[in-house]
Amino acid sequence: LDNNYLLFLGIAFLFIGGLDLVHTLAYKGMNVFQGYGTNLPTQLWIAARYMESLSLLIAPVFLSRRLRADLVLMAYSLTTFLVLASVFYWHIFPTCFVEGAGLTPFKKISEYVISIILIGAITILYQKRKEFDESVFQLLIAAMAITIAEELVFTFYIHAYGFSNMVGHYLKIISYYLIY
Repeated sequence: LDNNYLLFLGIAFLFIGGLDLVHTLAYKGMNVFQGYGTNLPTQLWIAARYMESLSLLIAPVFLSRRLRADLVLMAYSLTTFLVLASVFYWHIFPTCFVEGAGLTPFKKISEYVISIILIGAITILYQKRKEFDESVFQLLIAAMAITIAEELVFTFYIHAYGFSNMVGHYLKIISYYLIY
């Protein structure tokens, strides 16, 4: 690698993918986490999306800086631990979904904030586009643009198994594919 951008993203997405796995296991039908409702997977989703968007925003720093993989691994391990503890142990992560009422204002506003962070990441990446092979640059921009669309779709769902939720998850799969 000529730079450490992709290495940083690789480490970040290891932990983001881990949160997404727990998000998937958190659905009621999976019967992994007993006693939790639809709020749990929604909280984990928002936490993972914040981590993803902030990682994409920070990653350009490593175009010109040396990456200490051990420190990045420690930072993401600690962050992931704190996220999971805030949801499962301390129960201080903000409520994102209320049964019978739908998405909370925190969840909806978070989706817009995440989209704004991603627009910032696209802007910075565009300024640094000469650091990338053209096809890699286009894939990264497409992944972030699709993630923005996905975030906006997730502001509309009322039911965890509704159409807009399904569309949002399909967009996430496409976005991950483009990143990888």
